[in-house]
Amino acid sequence: MLNHKSAEKRERQSERRRIINRRNRTQLRTSIKRLRGALAGGNAKEINSLVPDTVSEIDKAVQKGVLHRNTAARHKARLTNRVNQAIAK
Repeated sequence: MLNHKSAEKRERQSERRRIINRRNRTQLRTSIKRLRGALAGGNAKEINSLVPDTVSEIDKAVQKGVLHRNTAARHKARLTNRVNQAIAK
């Protein structure tokens, strides 16, 4: 039980942010999973259409504070490498 009005307000704010962060993180993970699925399938057309969307989603996650920028850079680099390998085959 919270004893101060400021603590009650902070709890309300934290809960709202948690829901927003959860939605953003889920959206990011779904986007990455879709691209990885396309890479596993080997469909070049689908891969090419998903890459810009996924990279954009990763960049948005950084702006919203869901991912650290270095983590985002690592994700983008690894996904791009896998895309280039898949297209080269």
